[in-house]
Order: sequence, then C-alpha cells, then structure tokens
Amino acid sequence: EDFFLSTERPKPAVSIQPDDQVFSGETVTLRCDIQGGGVSNWQYSWFKAGSSTAVSNEQQYSISPVTASDRGTYTCIGAVSGTSRNSHTSDAATLTVSDLPKPTLTVEPERPVFSGESVALKCEIKDYDGWTYQWYKHDKQSELTAVSQSDYHTVDGDTLTIRGDTVINGDQYLCRGERRDRPTSSEYSSSVTLTVEALPTAELTVEPKWSPVFIGESVTLKCEIKGYAGWTYQWYKHDKQSELTAVSQSEHHTVNGDTLTIRADTVINGEQYWCRGERHDRPTSSEYSSSVTLTVNERPKPAVSIQPDHQVFRGETVTLRCEIKGGGVSNWQYSWFKDGSSTPVSYKQQYSISSVTASDGGTYTCRGAVRGTSRYSHYSEAVTLTVSGKPKPTVRADPRSSVYTGDTVTLTCEVKSTGWEFLWYKDSQPLQPQSPVDKGTKTLSVTVSHAGTAEFRCAARRGAYTTQTSAPAVITVTARPKATVTIHPADPVFIGETVTLTCDIGSGHHWQYYWFKNSKPLSEAQQRNEYTISNVAASHRGVYTCKGRQSTQPRYSETSDAVTLTVSEKPKPELTSSHKGAALIGNPVVLYCELDQSAGWRFYWSKHTQSPENETKPETHSYTISSVSVSDGGQYWCRAGRGTPVYYTHYSDALWINVTGTTRSDSLTVSPSRAQHFSADSLSLSCEGQSDSTGWRVRRYTHSEKVSDCSSGLGSVTGSTCNISSLSTSHTGVYGCESESGESSNPVNITVTNGAVILDSPVHPVTEGDPLTLRCLYRDPKPSNLTAEFYKNGSLLQTQTTGEMTIRTVSKSDEGLYHCKHPEKGESPQSWISVRGSDSKTVILAVSVVLSLVLILFIILGLFWCYKKKKGDQQNTNQTPDQSQSPGSTQLQTDSGPEPGDVTYAQIDLKEKKKPKKTQNKLRGGKSREEADTVYSELKN
Repeated sequence: EDFFLSTERPKPAVSIQPDDQVFSGETVTLRCDIQGGGVSNWQYSWFKAGSSTAVSNEQQYSISPVTASDRGTYTCIGAVSGTSRNSHTSDAATLTVSDLPKPTLTVEPERPVFSGESVALKCEIKDYDGWTYQWYKHDKQSELTAVSQSDYHTVDGDTLTIRGDTVINGDQYLCRGERRDRPTSSEYSSSVTLTVEALPTAELTVEPKWSPVFIGESVTLKCEIKGYAGWTYQWYKHDKQSELTAVSQSEHHTVNGDTLTIRADTVINGEQYWCRGERHDRPTSSEYSSSVTLTVNERPKPAVSIQPDHQVFRGETVTLRCEIKGGGVSNWQYSWFKDGSSTPVSYKQQYSISSVTASDGGTYTCRGAVRGTSRYSHYSEAVTLTVSGKPKPTVRADPRSSVYTGDTVTLTCEVKSTGWEFLWYKDSQPLQPQSPVDKGTKTLSVTVSHAGTAEFRCAARRGAYTTQTSAPAVITVTARPKATVTIHPADPVFIGETVTLTCDIGSGHHWQYYWFKNSKPLSEAQQRNEYTISNVAASHRGVYTCKGRQSTQPRYSETSDAVTLTVSEKPKPELTSSHKGAALIGNPVVLYCELDQSAGWRFYWSKHTQSPENETKPETHSYTISSVSVSDGGQYWCRAGRGTPVYYTHYSDALWINVTGTTRSDSLTVSPSRAQHFSADSLSLSCEGQSDSTGWRVRRYTHSEKVSDCSSGLGSVTGSTCNISSLSTSHTGVYGCESESGESSNPVNITVTNGAVILDSPVHPVTEGDPLTLRCLYRDPKPSNLTAEFYKNGSLLQTQTTGEMTIRTVSKSDEGLYHCKHPEKGESPQSWISVRGSDSKTVILAVSVVLSLVLILFIILGLFWCYKKKKGDQQNTNQTPDQSQSPGSTQLQTDSGPEPGDVTYAQIDLKEKKKPKKTQNKLRGGKSREEADTVYSELKN
C-alpha cells in the first residue's frame, strides 16, 4: 500500500480477439494487460457482470466454443503476488456473441422452369462480408452431397448454374457460407426445390364468338398462352393428306401478332387449325394447341316475345318483339306476319298494338333480312296472342285470422296472366310506401302494430292498365303479451350463490319459454319458465331475456326487457369501531360490520378465543360490548350470510383490541427482536419475561386456525419458550403469551417472507421521544451497494446509502406502515410501527394524583381535630368522607387519517374508571354508521 502512495495505481486494459463480430462456436480470447506501477508479478482475476465470483485467474481468458450465454461485460483486476495490493478494476469490455447467419438462396428464372431450361441459384449472406459459398443437394438417400464445378454445374462466386438437361423436378439445393480466416461456417440456407413443369399448351379461340358462321363470312383465330408472357405464334392446318402444314401471311390468310384471319372465300366447313407459341429469349416452344374445326351453317332463326304476356285484356297495350341471335349481324330488317298471311303487318323489330281488342287475337311470326343483302333468317315459330275481359284478383292472408301486434301477415294477390304490378290497400287506404320489389311480386309482408280489425285488398296493374279491386281479407289483431324477467335474489349476486331467473307472460296459455343470454339462445334453460343457476360463477354474467311460444297462431310473445345479471366476487365486510377517540374501561364499544352490497344479510361475529362453530349471531350489522373490560381485548372478525342454504361472505379483516395495564405490553420476547424474518431462519418466542412465567405459553392467533400453541406444529417448547428452527411463510401470524388462568399479553405481528429483503423494525410499540432506526436486511449474498429507499404508507420518505434510516425523536405522527426497497434485491413486506405515550407523562400524572390525595387527607384530619376540640368530651362521631373520584382521563389524541390503503390503523386509549359493579358484556344491535377502513385498535388504561 505504501508503494502506491507515490506511484499511480495502475489500471488494466482489456482486449478481445477477435475484435469484430463473434459467432457462436468460435474461440474468443480476453487479455488483461497492466502497464506501469513497477510491478511484474501480477495475479489476474476476471469477472463477468452480475457475479462477484472470478471466472478466470489467468491473464489470458479463452472461451471455446463461445455460446450466447457468454455474452456480457467483463472486467479484470490485478493483485501483486504475495501482497494485498490490487490494481484498479479495468473498464468493462462487452462481448457480443451472435447466432450464425443464415444465407438466402434465390432462383433465376423464377419458378416454374420449363423442361430443358437451365437454372441459376444465388447464395447471399446479408450484412456480413468476406464469405465464400459451398453448394449442396439432397441425393437419393436424402443426404447432403457437395456440388462443385463440373460439366453439369458452373460455380461463379455466389452463383451456381445448372445445365438445362440436368434440371430435375423435385431436386433440392442448399448453400452455406465459409470464411478462410475464421473456422466457422454459416448456417445452411433453407432448401430450394426445383419445380420443372411441362411445356405450356397454347389455347386457340375463334372470332367472332358466335358459331356457326354464315357461308361467305371470314373467320379470325386467336392464339394465347395464358399465365406467361413474351410468346410469338406459329399457325398450322391439316392438308389433304391430314398432315400439318404451316400457315403464313398470304392472300388467303392475314397474320397479325396472335391472330390469323381467314378470308371469307377460304372458310371451309370442317377445316382444322392449330397454333404454337415460341420465345426468343428462352429456347423452348410451347405444346400445340387443341385443334379448332370451322363450322359453317345456314342462317339463324328469330325468336318472338310478347309483352306483357301471351294473355292480355281488352284495352291493354301489347308489344311483340322479334329477336335474331347469332350470325354476327346487327343490321337486320324485320317483317311481321299474322295468321299465316304473306303480307307483313309491320316492318319494325317491335310491333306494338295500343288498346288491344278481341280482333287482335291470333298467331304471329317474324323474319329478318340483312339490309342491303339477300340474306334472310328463318321464320320464327308462331306465337298466339289471347285477348280476354277485365279480371278481378283474389287476396289471401297468412295467418288467416288472429295475430298479435308486431306479427307479420303475408298477403298474396292472385290474378291471371303475368307481368303485373300489384297495388295494396288497408282499410280502403293505399299502403305506402311500396318498394319496387313489393310492386313486382304478388306477395306482401305487413307488420301489424295496432290492436283491432284490419281489412286488406289488392289490385293489379300492367302499364296503364289496372284490374278490378279484390274482395277484402279480414285480420283480427290482439295486443302482443310481453314477457317479464325477474332475478332472485335481487341483483347483484355473488359467486357461489344460487340464482333463479323467472319468465312470466301475463296472457295466453300453453307457453313454451325461450331464454337468451347476450342475444344468443340459452339451450339449457329452454321451455322452462324458471332458470336456476346453482353455484353461480363469473361466466354467468350477462344480459338475459326471454319470450314465449304457443303451439297455435298467434305464436310468439314479445321479448322481455333485458335484465343484467351482475355476478360479483364474494364480498368482504369491513369491520370498524365506534371509537376514534378516548374511551374508558367500563364504557360501551360498538363494532360495525359494514357491507355495501344489496340486502337480506344476517351478520355473524367471532373472536380469536372462539371456534368458528361458536360464532355470535345477533344478525345485525353491529356488535356492542356494553362495558369494556380487559378480557375484551383480542382479535375480532365478522361475516354476513343470506339465503337457504346460507351463502356466506368472506370474513372481514381482523380488528384488534389490545388492553394494557394487567400485563406488560412487552411481555412476549422475540429473538431476533424484529417484526420481519427470512424463511429458513430460526426464531425464538419467550414468555419468560412475565413476573411469574410459570404456566405461561406462547400462542398464535389466526383467523383460519383461530388459536394454536407452539406444541401444535409451530416449533419445539422449552419451558415458556417456543423455538422455531426453520421458518416458513406459514409461520406468519399474530403471537402472544397466555396463562393457564386465561390472562394474556398484548399480541405482536410476525411476518415471514421468501423474498430477498426484510425491514428490521421493532416488534413492540415505540415510546414517544425515543429514537428509532430502521434497516434494510438481505439474504446472502448481500449486495455491495447498500443504498435503500424507505417508504411510509406507500410514499417515499428517504433514500439512504447506508441502508438504514433513523428517526431521532419518535412522535405519534410517525405511526404507519413502513417498508424498504433495494434497487437490485427488491422490496420488503410492510410492517406497522406503533407509538405509545411517554412514561414521563404517566409519572407526572401519578405524582399529581398522590399529592392531591395527601392534601385532601390533611384537610380532613384538620377539620376532624377542630371538631373534636369543639365538642370536648362529646362522643366521637365517625365521618366517612366522599370517595374521591380517580383523576379524569385525558381525551384520546387521534392521529390524522392514514394514507389510503388496504389496512387502516387507529389507536383507542381506554382509561380505567372505577364502578360500583362491573357489568357483563352484552350483545345488542347498534345503529348504522358511515363506512370506515379496517381499524386496528389499541386499548390502554
């Protein structure tokens, strides 16, 4: 150490080889060099971040093979051999280990490849340089075989070219990168499977699309290879010897890209044509197309249509239309003929007859002629036009008679012929609006909304022609009954309860009931008017509705209004005390069990000295101790229940009433003397501090187990001491001393944690004015950085580098929930720290009381002496002075309200008051009060 006073303490330098990107599997060497300091006999130590244990003691630390787990920062330090002298710690060096890169393998040309074409594969490792590539393929045994330069394969840097006749469908190729200066190879690339397809087949079509063609018309053929571009086309036809002959540009044939036009006089019925595609950039030709056979036929035949129908009525307008399809002709000239006459009655494609009469009835035909030519179509088939008198529709209704409001009635209007537009009337008034769909069909669906009788009629119209109006269809409409859903017990309900939903429909009979949850059918409840859910769960939450269905019309009731079933977690009452300030022994104390959840609850009360089956059952939300005594101290709970069988809430948090004055508050000795302990540590609890410890024993109080002593599995017993050799979290609880006669000390809270941090806080209340030191304690290994944060009621108080916090003079305002937190180890559980009044105040009060009693005694003696002297020998008369009342108790100083949290602590000081006779505790109902947080109450005399 003296040497480094005059010489600068050296600092090592760390180097890593290789110094660039390192991949898993390589060898990495870290070297620690210390320059200066005049020392040559250094001993080296290597450390990895997060560990205080050296990973190597060599100057040169090699890792082979390196893995991802070796990533991190490394430091080294030197120590002079045989001394305690050390160098500085080096700066941290970061070792980054990457996974081996994976090449990307691409194919050119893009798949598919046609038979006979060559293929080029390209291998690439992105973001890394200096790679050469090796090529592989799967052999017949699916094993990898290296591929190198050969007659079939050409390797050029990152590219492998496969000769056309070697390209085989289904062959799989892979590649991998290598670097000569480093021994590692990359990952294999994903495999590429070659897809070799057969040559595509050309598709040959005929233009114009209609077929057959008229004799004397030209024909255009079109050749196409779908899905592939860049093709040119060759044309072929059968010669007289049925051999393929190439067809090229000539006076009979015109070639234009992908089309071949055959001159009109060259079009021969039955001739067959083919085509094939070729590409200049790739040496393959397509397959031949299927053949196209030319069909040349005679002229087409017209078709006749009549609007509005073949059967019409006097006064209507009738239109006959002649349609000639096919043949590729658009300039037809039309002729109409009636009843076989050769004289046309019209030369228009559409022949219209306005206000048709009976004389217009008959048979009609038409024929087309191409304008300017002698080409004619065939005559059409004859059509018959029938003319009748004015019709009267018939209306039908479904259902036929009775419906509920909201039901849909389907009306049907029956009338002869077709093409009608229908008009509807309700109670002689037109039904509006009518959509085009309604008008064009003979049925109409009407939803009836008002109770009573409705009459429906219809008429039909074609163009300007209207039929007579139908006779009415009469429908009786009754108000639709509405279902009602009720929930028992009233919403909300709680997990585990039994819930019954009832569907009630006032009118109608023989109902079948249908239940819905969130608008979806509830199959398990169908056809029953009551749906009972036993042991209701959160999954039963939702919106419920129901409706009814009868076997005859009208069938359905109205769906009920939705009711929401709210399923809440099992409730937990809040137990509070009536006193926030001072109270005297002998005065009443009321405990309130607050439950802000629906109605119908009965309340049950218990104390730590009772077993669960002996709960007190006043069935009201308050529990009154009419005259508080020391024996009333202890731990209280409440819960509520309702229904048959009874559904119980959770128990409330415990409310503690601690009474001091009969036993010392610190009579239970805890070693180590703190409120929190690590699991697996040992703990000693002793009642030896009692004035007479004989017959005293350590007891634990929990709500679930009620009362247990050391011998019942907690630990081993020696006299009045309980020794727990290995703590677990199950040892967390409230402990105290209890005598054979039932006397007890004030209990203390012990917390056992599996965590890495605890708060060293006092197990007993702290006296006002005394100092208090809190410490953050840690499991091994202890951190080198002791900096800790200290919190009260969830708010940060201090940050201390020493790991401990001191309150120099404790006051009542320092009461609260405390915990500490370490940046790496985590945080401790919370512990409540109580503050009790200074003993000096008690001494002053006691001295004042004694002096007052002495003064009163002197006054009484003086008066008695004077009286005796005045009366002389008169017989003495005994006077009994009034018993002086013990000094009045000071009012409780109640702390300001605690911070919001799960648990709230308050302190109640109870002062002893003499009474003629101590009354028994009474249980009675109390008045409701506002809700309060759970209160831990400490009663003192």
